[in-house]
Amino acid sequence: MTALSHTPHGGPGAAGAVDAPAGAADAPAGAADAPAVATVRPPVVSDGAGVPPERRRNTSTLHLRDVLAMVGAAAAALAVTALLFGRLLPFNAPLGFVVVLYLAFMALYAVLVSLDESAATVRARLAQALVHSIAALLMTALALVVGYVLMRGWAALAHLNFFTEDMAATGPLEPLTQGGALHAIVGTLEQIGIALAVSVPLGLACAVFLNEVPGRYARFVRTIVEAMTALPSIVAGLFVYATWILILHFDKSGFAAALALSVMMLPIVIRASDVVIRLVPGSLKEASYALGAGQWRTVWTVVLPTSRSGLTTAVILGTARGIGETSPVLLTSGIANGLNADPFEGPQLSLPLAVFSLVQSPEKSMIARGFGCAALLMGLVLLLFVLARVIGGKAPGQLGRGAQHRRVLASARDVERMRARAAERDLAPAEEEAGGPEPEGWRALPQPLP
Repeated sequence: MTALSHTPHGGPGAAGAVDAPAGAADAPAGAADAPAVATVRPPVVSDGAGVPPERRRNTSTLHLRDVLAMVGAAAAALAVTALLFGRLLPFNAPLGFVVVLYLAFMALYAVLVSLDESAATVRARLAQALVHSIAALLMTALALVVGYVLMRGWAALAHLNFFTEDMAATGPLEPLTQGGALHAIVGTLEQIGIALAVSVPLGLACAVFLNEVPGRYARFVRTIVEAMTALPSIVAGLFVYATWILILHFDKSGFAAALALSVMMLPIVIRASDVVIRLVPGSLKEASYALGAGQWRTVWTVVLPTSRSGLTTAVILGTARGIGETSPVLLTSGIANGLNADPFEGPQLSLPLAVFSLVQSPEKSMIARGFGCAALLMGLVLLLFVLARVIGGKAPGQLGRGAQHRRVLASARDVERMRARAAERDLAPAEEEAGGPEPEGWRALPQPLP
């Protein structure tokens, strides 16, 4: 039997108190040489008045020494590069200065980090700095492109007539106070709307088919779709030009341009939707089958709502691919200086084609209109992106206000129906005791009182 020892430390609540279990005093004398077993409790920290507040632990991954190492490496790299380009080497190219500055920063940053950290940490810090540098480079390039287009097109965007007039009565020498891009805006909206009406249902249906009907034919279709994602845009324009205009003898129109854009958008929508639908958990579909729903009922009520956000992203990718294409539109829609709201008759201009034609003019006013059309195109893409995020950005199962209101009304109707059924069930025993329900059109006379 193991002997237990008890060492008093000022009571059971004292720091590092050691408690011995009851009955330790009754241990036999022969077990005195056995090792003592005791329970050690952590010190009790009171939280009453006058106790100093607990020191808050810093969980941030950014430390002061890392910031100092980065700032010191940047300053040293700038000094070394300036010394090389200003005193020692006959170089003065700005791009070379930036490249040498970045390489010197990475080398000096690695040296500073290695003073306090291990080799693995140094490699991790260098990889982190490289990834952040690439992200900053991309953001800088995007900001430069957007800023340059807005700066060059602001001369045209500052006039209201640019949004409300077309170029039917405006010559190339007219000032920016005359003419606009209304015809190109209308043409772009109509063409991309028709292209979406064609490509989105077909793309979603094809993606559902690839996931719900697997087999050799599905694999063949998936291979063709992947090959069409790299299809050059001029080939799509030539295909529609040869079939719709040369063989079927239709004129150039906005509808022909929309068909060419659909050929470009369809593989993007199918490929992205296929990947998104494939990510739906199989347990959700199995639960739907277990409740008695069929395959297509499961697709409509479980698969598509669950992947709604990803499908919206697929539509955005397809729209962004089609709305900026110029080659298919150049071969199929024609060029018109006036407003043509009928996409099925006559040439129709779009914003990419307007940019392509206006910036070729030697006149500054026409070039400014071209950059203004480019800025409008970017704003239109941003607007479509925001609308798509608002419509399809909800999480699976999250309802909007209208859907919540309809769900509340449906619940109220269910409650009334269940109350009516409960009342019928309560009334049925009483009718059975009274001899059954009364026939319609006949009412039993009340019995006379005795």
